[in-house]
Amino acid sequence: MVPVSPLKIVQLTDTHLFRERNQNLIGIPTAESLDNVVKQVMELPAMPDLILLTGDLSQDGSLVSYEHVYNSLKLLDLPIYWLPGNHDCLENMLPILTQSPFLGEKQFQQGNWQFILLNSQIPGDVPGYLSQETLDWLDRQLSQLIKTPTILSLHHPPFSLETDWLDNSALQNPDDLFTVIDRHPQVKLVLFGHIHQEFQIERNGVTYLACPSTCIQFARGSATFALDNCSPGFRSVDLYPDGSWQSIVHRVSYDRQVDMACQDGY
Repeated sequence: MVPVSPLKIVQLTDTHLFRERNQNLIGIPTAESLDNVVKQVMELPAMPDLILLTGDLSQDGSLVSYEHVYNSLKLLDLPIYWLPGNHDCLENMLPILTQSPFLGEKQFQQGNWQFILLNSQIPGDVPGYLSQETLDWLDRQLSQLIKTPTILSLHHPPFSLETDWLDNSALQNPDDLFTVIDRHPQVKLVLFGHIHQEFQIERNGVTYLACPSTCIQFARGSATFALDNCSPGFRSVDLYPDGSWQSIVHRVSYDRQVDMACQDGY
């Protein structure tokens, strides 16, 4: 039997680039850190078919910061899909991140899979929320392709991490999302960002995954803001035509030290 080739995707999240390309986030030059991650993606044994960015691409929401995102990631020469996080400015994302190889579609099919990207941003606030309009749109999309394995993505986590300061900024209406997902068994995976760490949980046959940030990493279990010493990273996912999947978190060696005296924005 000829082996079935999977659709290969890479999730990158929480790049937090600034207007000034050399600016640091808590001691980490985020553009340089992203470049190191991109280099490792390019060294994978097999290149992915697409890149999925799950929000907080910018730290300051500036137009120029998205130009830096574009310039760093266009080197991959792959289709790149994205959604906004709480730090992002959608108005400034659109003119830059709709130029090839970036794509603005929030629902598309590739291989035997459907992809749906959700905007959980509350403009000007940190927590996330899915509007009724967004939930209704999601339900309509899922009702059209009932036999197509589907992967959803958003920025904010729909689960508690038992980390008080992070949980306060999670998705505020996860049960509304679960209600829609529960009606559509073709949903297999949900990818999200925001928490700057590896995470996996299963609910009603659906697996929810987060991956490391491309810059700083948050510590789990802390009542107040805290970082851990894990390296930046990304997640690769192999998606098979029958709806099965496999995933690996990749860490990138990076010797810069965080500076806890500089916590502006967190």
